[in-house]
Amino acid sequence: MNVELFLFFVIFITSVGLLVSLSNMRAVRRLGEHKLTGSTPKVSILVPARNEERNIKACVSSLLSQDYPNFEVIVLDDNSTDNTPLILNQLKRTNPRLKLINGTPLPEGWPGKHWACHQLSQQASGDYLLFTDADTRHEPGALSSAIAEMLHSEADLLTALPRQEVLTWSEKLLVPFMNFGILSFLPIKIAQVFKIPELSVTIGQFMLFRREAYQAVGGYAAAIVNVNDDVILGRMIIENGYKWVLSNGSDQVTCRMYHNFHETVEGFSKNVFGFFGYKVIPFTFVWTLAFLIFTLPVWILFRHLTGIFISQALVDLSVIATVESLALFLIAYHRQRIPISLAFLYPLTIAAFATIALRSMLLTVNGHASWKGRELMKTDVKWL
Repeated sequence: MNVELFLFFVIFITSVGLLVSLSNMRAVRRLGEHKLTGSTPKVSILVPARNEERNIKACVSSLLSQDYPNFEVIVLDDNSTDNTPLILNQLKRTNPRLKLINGTPLPEGWPGKHWACHQLSQQASGDYLLFTDADTRHEPGALSSAIAEMLHSEADLLTALPRQEVLTWSEKLLVPFMNFGILSFLPIKIAQVFKIPELSVTIGQFMLFRREAYQAVGGYAAAIVNVNDDVILGRMIIENGYKWVLSNGSDQVTCRMYHNFHETVEGFSKNVFGFFGYKVIPFTFVWTLAFLIFTLPVWILFRHLTGIFISQALVDLSVIATVESLALFLIAYHRQRIPISLAFLYPLTIAAFATIALRSMLLTVNGHASWKGRELMKTDVKWL
């Protein structure tokens, strides 16, 4: 490999990333920029819960405290084996607005979350359906802000990036990378204007659908081919000519996805490969390239600083590539209210996430992927 030529390529890629990142500052607006006026259509807030005893009370309480005047909250207990049902029943006694349903046995061919959300949608009576996860917390004005943005944008699906809480070092190293990739390399405005599904992303932690659009694309029943229900649903919305909007919800919605190293690795392992449609060659190519783009320049500078001779041209190019890469992480982390000091660990983040990506592919290929005590359905793996 011609290292100098590759470094020019790295600088080109990171420069494009900076342009995309700056463009997304305008394209991805913060929830709350528009105020709710006029009509207040009914919203069904839908929460699947499986073994969520540490999260469910805070989540449901925050949803019941919304200042929006016309909503219902429906929570499905997905055959939990912990205290989730007990906590939900305690909440129900003091909150008549809360509706609880028990999940039915998982049918063959359905991923667990897909089946839970499908059942929730069948119980909903709202004109709009908000799917959100049990590990989220919502400010009182979150729903009002989201509906205001939906009505202003005339959108059929609004999805929002929550602020990710990261406390342990495994969370700090890995969780912020998800939003980094979205904000730095997905040109959101292009995806919206030209209706390109592959350039879109939908966040399962906050998905607000216009009910008619959700039903028209087939809902969760049409998304069972991929564990990444959110990504598939968003792409189906765009493919069918409906309008998709991505918002920055970091001021309104908070999520702590995982609490330790094991959960973080298992959580990302179950879905990283699915984002690429279970295609081995594109997946391997992208992650190998990403690893080299973000670690090779740093490695060259490290060798230079430790006294190993490196040509001045390679050093100069590596400095430029490293500065641009760091700028990408700083911008993304600042926008999502992640401590910007974590951006300086980006080579470790890339290396760790690339390892998890490889694990995700191997688990899927071998049929051993699982989540919350359930084996994930076996998936057809493709080479291209």
